[in-house]
Amino acid sequence: MTTQQIPVVVLAGFLGAGKTTLLNHLLRSARGTRIGVMVNDFGDIGIDAMTVAGQVGSTVSLGNGCLCCAVDASELDEYLEVLTRPESRLDVIVIEASGLAEPQELVRMVLASENERIVYGGLVQLVDAAEFDATRRLHPETDRHLALADLVVVNKADRVSEDGLGAVRDTVAGLAGRAAVVEASHGRIEPELLFDRVVPDDEIEGQMSIEDILYGPGDDTHTHPHAAYETLSLTASTPLHPRRLMTFLDSRPEGLYRIKGFVDFGVADPDNRYAVHAVGRFLRFYPEPWPAGEERLTQLVLIGSGIDAAGLRKELAGCEPSGPEDTPDEHSMWGVLRYVRQTDEEPDQAGDAPLS
Repeated sequence: MTTQQIPVVVLAGFLGAGKTTLLNHLLRSARGTRIGVMVNDFGDIGIDAMTVAGQVGSTVSLGNGCLCCAVDASELDEYLEVLTRPESRLDVIVIEASGLAEPQELVRMVLASENERIVYGGLVQLVDAAEFDATRRLHPETDRHLALADLVVVNKADRVSEDGLGAVRDTVAGLAGRAAVVEASHGRIEPELLFDRVVPDDEIEGQMSIEDILYGPGDDTHTHPHAAYETLSLTASTPLHPRRLMTFLDSRPEGLYRIKGFVDFGVADPDNRYAVHAVGRFLRFYPEPWPAGEERLTQLVLIGSGIDAAGLRKELAGCEPSGPEDTPDEHSMWGVLRYVRQTDEEPDQAGDAPLS
């Protein structure tokens, strides 16, 4: 089934923004999630197994089910092939871009990849709250990078005043458009913002792990804000109208970062349910036959920052047909099918994120 594709997240930001710190946080809090990491240089990744630091073209096991590769950008597809082999059993791949890298090109390479085992997982752009103004002066391309992002993490929030942090966030939000913007200290964001975290069979979901205790929010003398996010789960027993759902998805609100789940389009396609994967401006549908005996429901999970839960529920309720006269016609699925990727198409034909 195509719904088991591995999301590939691009992690970018100028030198010193905290990319490696955030990546280390994700690795420490991975627990049952198997993460594949691709970096230009191993640098300061704090894993004991990284004895081959700096050796481009190397792959090492991190001992917790995660793998790490050091690669040049030109080797991206080659190592995606390595990391997506079934025996690796990875759940997510994170590409840490060099601080001087062009994130647009990395995203293009992911979207253009012919590897059918991956799906684009979003561009996460880090900014240093304490050095934000100086970074923009020295590197004007920062504004353009923010405009491409799906999620912006305003890191080092503990190093600026409340007013200063608010000013940085307002500026970032203005530059980032509809991207979700969250604040963090020490790169500590909730992994669920980026990927579905796997909980081991012997662990109760939500309980504290050793990693939580060792690398938690710190002592009581410091404030370490985490990235605030909300998760909204929606279930509908009435099939959705394809055109109305596409109107909702095409205009999804600022701060809504991820959408996942299954959609029932009823008579528009009675044989299939449609798995949906949306991150930032990227959208993809995967039709698959209804499982025998399963109740036909639309089940969606929406994840974002500062989202209006009541408003989203109302908008999605408005995607249901209003009566018999509102039955979808034979052309109503065209908008959905545009986002079903064909094997021989160009990347942007499947609704891949606009990068211009």
